[in-house]
Amino acid sequence: MSMLLKKTTTTTLAMARRMAGTAAAHSHDGGMKLWKNFSLFLALPCVAIVSVYNFMHMAQEAEHGHERPEFVPYDHLRIRNKRFPWGEGQKSLFHNPHVNPLPTGYEDDHH
Repeated sequence: MSMLLKKTTTTTLAMARRMAGTAAAHSHDGGMKLWKNFSLFLALPCVAIVSVYNFMHMAQEAEHGHERPEFVPYDHLRIRNKRFPWGEGQKSLFHNPHVNPLPTGYEDDHH
């Protein structure tokens, strides 16, 4: 029984030493280099490509103009059970008069 206990203890201690020594024996330079290269050669070019695409799309949209859809006063849209707690109470918090209609229609059509 003593031999079995001694062998088990020795094996357990050896495994513990190996597991504890693993972190100190290896450096993390490989992981750092991997993520640095990932950032420089993949992430930054992707951001640049998407930025150029969005800029070109916005320029094209500005060139052709943006027509908003015709206002149709559907009963189930823009239901106001109570007023908004800011401003006059009819406009949403981030209201854009060219895009967001009021319950009666676009603001530009009223003037």
